[in-house]
Amino acid sequence: MAGNENLHRANKQKEDEFYTQLSDIENELKHYKEHFKGKKVLCNCDDPFISNFFKYFALNFETLQLKKLTTVCYKNKEINLFSQNNSEQAIYLEYFGDKNGNNVPDIEEIGIKYLKGDGDFRSKECINLLYNADIVVTNPPFSLFREYVAQLIAYNKKFLILGNQNAITYKEIFSLMRDNKIWLGYKFGNMEFKVPDYYTPRKTRFWIDEKGDKWRSLGNICWFTNLDIRKRHEDIILYKNYTPEEYPKYDNYDAINVDKTADIPCDYFGVMGVPITFMDKYNPEQFEILGEMASTTVDEYNFGYPYLNKQRKYARILIKRKQ
Repeated sequence: MAGNENLHRANKQKEDEFYTQLSDIENELKHYKEHFKGKKVLCNCDDPFISNFFKYFALNFETLQLKKLTTVCYKNKEINLFSQNNSEQAIYLEYFGDKNGNNVPDIEEIGIKYLKGDGDFRSKECINLLYNADIVVTNPPFSLFREYVAQLIAYNKKFLILGNQNAITYKEIFSLMRDNKIWLGYKFGNMEFKVPDYYTPRKTRFWIDEKGDKWRSLGNICWFTNLDIRKRHEDIILYKNYTPEEYPKYDNYDAINVDKTADIPCDYFGVMGVPITFMDKYNPEQFEILGEMASTTVDEYNFGYPYLNKQRKYARILIKRKQ
């Protein structure tokens, strides 16, 4: 039984491997350049040499005026994008910038170091690397997202990481967002990822390109960060007026229902339930987050799924305008 559980866990970990395209990294990171001057960047969930996160920061090392770049891969010490993650020893790469003046991160300029363990971000070795980093940028395993973010918060690290939009409703993540300790970056929606050869084909959002590479498209991806960005201070333009007919109250909570962020009434100052996509436009200077209605569990943050006329609605964030 234990063997089957371990095998299931291993398969689940492989299904977590989504390799981020360089263009997606470039499109997001262009908004954060002022945060990286003199900083030590850690990418601790990335395959060696081929990681597009490592590639982006190595190629832009001088432009961003970085101090150090470190990349770690879980259970891999091979120069292979799609590692089988079957090595009990891992490597990490260190880069301190261009030394020979050609503005290219040559192999002789990249320090290759062996870890004693497998490179798990929770290991003592990797925690030491985290402790010495200033900013973490990576695509962590979605199945370990809660634990990964908890570690970043515990060590008071700045970060920019990819995650599933549904993570917004996780109690651990939502409480951080409600308290304005983390927020969403710029990209919100569909992203395409290259996946390993052993990835299980899906009926939808899966294809094999002309080169034989496998791809998955995910429609609910976003960046989570605690780096301040201009977007976070932009007001949502409100134009609709409140009417009781268009904005009924929930059966189980004293708040009106708003189906779209764009439909938030400009003249209502009571509690409103909005879709989780609201977090993509959230400005803490304009709105206050009070809680969520996103599961059957009721606690200090979550007030149970919203119901209208005895019909359950999708998850909602409870907000209130600031005067």
